[in-house]
Amino acid sequence: MYIKTIDFSKYSSIRIGQPVEVLVLELSDDIPKDRYLIGGANNLLLSPTPPPLMMLGKEFAVMKLDGDMFTIGAAMPTGRVVSFAKKNNLSGFEFFAKLPGTLGGMLAMNAGVKSYEIFNILDSVEIDGSWIDRDDIEYGYRFAKLDGVATSARFRVSSGFDPKLLESLVNLRANQPRDPSAGSAFKNPDGDSAGRLIEAVGLKGYRVGGMAWSEVHANFLVNLGGGSFDEAIELITIAKSRVNEEFGIALTEEIKIL
Repeated sequence: MYIKTIDFSKYSSIRIGQPVEVLVLELSDDIPKDRYLIGGANNLLLSPTPPPLMMLGKEFAVMKLDGDMFTIGAAMPTGRVVSFAKKNNLSGFEFFAKLPGTLGGMLAMNAGVKSYEIFNILDSVEIDGSWIDRDDIEYGYRFAKLDGVATSARFRVSSGFDPKLLESLVNLRANQPRDPSAGSAFKNPDGDSAGRLIEAVGLKGYRVGGMAWSEVHANFLVNLGGGSFDEAIELITIAKSRVNEEFGIALTEEIKIL
C-alpha cells in the first residue's frame, strides 16, 4: 500500500473537493478498518473534513472469463466491462454503459438504470477476502449491505450481447446534463420521480453560487463553475425541505456525502 494525494476538485465528477491523501491498496495488503473506500468518485460529494480515505489500486482492475463464470475486479471501470462483453458476446452488461465509475461503486449501491440492476446478474462478491453468494447479501433499490470491502465479483454469463439495447440505454443520457455532477442526487421515491418532485416545487434551475439544480434534469446537482460543498449542501437541504412540505415525501440522498 502507498499514499497518493488526490485533488478531488479535478478527480470527482462534480468537481468539488481539495487535495486529500488517499491510501491505495494492493493485492497483498490487509484492508484497514478505519478508512472509507472510494472508487471513481462519480457519486461522491466531499466535504472539507472527510474521513480517512482509501481506494483499490490497478491490481484490482482485472477481468477473467472461465467458461460461464466471469470474474471482475472491483477497480475495473464500467466502460471496459462493456467493451469486454461486446468483444466476447456476453449478455447482461449492456446497461453498464449508462453508469460511469467502477464495478466496486456499482456493487456498493446496487447501481442500475430502469429495470436493470447489478444484483440482478450477480453471482457472488468477494468481501474482505471471502466469497459471499448474492442471496446472502441484503440489497434493494440503490442499496447493498456489503459489510466490508468488495474487491471482486463473479457473474454467471451467457452469450448474446445486444447492441440495440446498448444503443437505447446510451441514448438515455440525452436527458442528462453535461455540466459536472455526481449523477442523481436523490433516490426515486416509490411510484414517483425525484426529478419531477424537485421541478414541481420550483427548483429546476435554482442556483446557489456556483451550484444549481440542473435545467436539463432537476435531480442532477450541477457545478456551473467554482461550486462549493456548502452551496451543494444548501441546495440539497432546500430540496428536501420543500418536497417534504409540499408532498409529505422525505427524499433520500443517492449521492454519497463524506
